[in-house]
Amino acid sequence: MPLSSAIAAARLSVLARIAAAAREAGRDPDDVTLVAVSKQQPDDRIEAMLATGQRIFGENRVQEAQDRWGERREGLELRLIGPLQSNKARDALALFDVIETLDRQRLAEVLADAIQRAGAAPRLYVQVNTGEEPQKAGVPPADADAFIAGCRTLGLQIEGLMCIPPEAEPAGPHFTLLADIAARNGLARLSMGMSGDFETAVRLGATSVRVGSALFGGRLAR
Repeated sequence: MPLSSAIAAARLSVLARIAAAAREAGRDPDDVTLVAVSKQQPDDRIEAMLATGQRIFGENRVQEAQDRWGERREGLELRLIGPLQSNKARDALALFDVIETLDRQRLAEVLADAIQRAGAAPRLYVQVNTGEEPQKAGVPPADADAFIAGCRTLGLQIEGLMCIPPEAEPAGPHFTLLADIAARNGLARLSMGMSGDFETAVRLGATSVRVGSALFGGRLAR
């Protein structure tokens, strides 16, 4: 099967699965956004995905996203879904519509200052480390309420929460935990669910799912 046909078929399959999971949960499928995780994907796969009409993409690194999207940025929504270094905050503000990985006080302060200077702000999500994994970014669940309040004190408008559950554990309890934290903080947006668990995430309230391999196939060795 040609690459363009394979990519188009994969996207239709993922969208159908999202819709089925949403309906099973009594939700409107249109309330769930598909974010195509384009990190490290070669240009031919990206072009094939763009040809399907997909316009929302997730990237892990600021520099890689600048290189990939700098000349074809118009008409797209770009989301930063990887860790953000404080010294890249201004570059991130200039490129991304959504930053999903706000996870520490210093970064909140830098973003607040950069947003004030720029006069424009991306939509912001707080990343919660629901599994409390030491190697993974994110605010511990016990600290999430205070961190969200602190961000608001700085003038940051927090839209939602994001999490990446531990690979070795069922994802459902982590998605439920994230939804509970969001509810008590008045946040309506939940970025949760990837290729292996996005249907579970949709059933538990995800408003966006971040899907890579189920759309593009596995990443190529670099």
